[in-house]
Amino acid sequence: MWQARVRFYGHIMTTQHMHLVQPSAAADGIESISTVIVGGGQAGLVMGYYLRQAGEQFVILDAELRIGDVWRHRWDSLKLFSFPKYSSLPGWPMQVSSFPSHNEMADYLEAYAQRFDLPVRSGVRATRVSRSGSGFRVETSHGVLQCNRVVIATGGYNRPVVPPFATELAPGIRQLHSSAYQNPSQLAGTVVVVGAGNSGAEIALEAVTSGHQTWLSGRHPGQVPYRIETRRAKLLVPIVMFAFRRVLNLDTPLGRKFARQAIEHGTPLVRTKQSDLDAAGVQRVGRIAGVRDGLPITEDDQVLEPQTVVWCTGYRPDYSWIELPVADEDGHPITERGVSPAAGLYFIGVEFQYAVASSTIQGLDQDARYLMRAMARQPSGQPAVMRERAAA
Repeated sequence: MWQARVRFYGHIMTTQHMHLVQPSAAADGIESISTVIVGGGQAGLVMGYYLRQAGEQFVILDAELRIGDVWRHRWDSLKLFSFPKYSSLPGWPMQVSSFPSHNEMADYLEAYAQRFDLPVRSGVRATRVSRSGSGFRVETSHGVLQCNRVVIATGGYNRPVVPPFATELAPGIRQLHSSAYQNPSQLAGTVVVVGAGNSGAEIALEAVTSGHQTWLSGRHPGQVPYRIETRRAKLLVPIVMFAFRRVLNLDTPLGRKFARQAIEHGTPLVRTKQSDLDAAGVQRVGRIAGVRDGLPITEDDQVLEPQTVVWCTGYRPDYSWIELPVADEDGHPITERGVSPAAGLYFIGVEFQYAVASSTIQGLDQDARYLMRAMARQPSGQPAVMRERAAA
């Protein structure tokens, strides 16, 4: 899949200040505005920060009722993996002393938007984006916008995924996706956590420590070889973060290899280690291959009898509401570092948009600044020239 993504090659220009255009409404009530950002999470706010610095007139559409709500909806014990320095957005460092909780991150995003007076329209969902002349028509839950540019900042984690055979599980087995998990009070009896990545490992550990017999299904994806809470981590993290932005990217053979491995096998465990799971009593089992007589079975034909199944099986992007040919056969956007071949359309916050860091908070600054340069060199209505990237 990653080899099917395409790339536009062009020289980098210095960011130019854009002409400030006041919004206006046509006779039919359609509001005209220069740039619309769809998505009011960290990616949309970073893009908004740079557009504000450049003097651009724009709005940010956020489907949530309150800025930061995507983080507030995460499970109760969730903490970020990165120190505050690497969880902060450009222009204003986060004012916490340790790894931010999900609520601290949410409140920070809300305060960030207020601090820089970013024009976020909360509770407004974009339902359709289509071409209108050389610009775009953005239909929303609260009216229609006409604009020259659209930046899609919804990320690649829009649609929770569960395997088709989930519907074959016995009706008495409670099922929930990790996106709906809040705390162990939602769990009943023995628990199978399907998916052994970071979310799966953390939820399995929480389940077993709260008294539930717990199985963790899936291949071990490897783990970061140090504890992120230690003094050693403080020395190593700057090196790792530099590599994630500058070395492991789609311009380097090593980065393209890492991208392929991450897509095929998942990212390594960060906070929760295999030794933590073993010590707590989490039982490892093979990948869930199907259902027999209403019960999940593993690839080595082991039958499990859980009362609860937690699907930590990831997400897929959903750009079906964009009525332009912007995605590949797997649903991932076709871009060069976020620049779509559809003139005036951009993406930010996408997994491996350019580097390992692209879908994380600490990678947004780099990608947003690139998009600003791309906007300055691509006049409205002029398509980007795309060609396939050479294989690693």
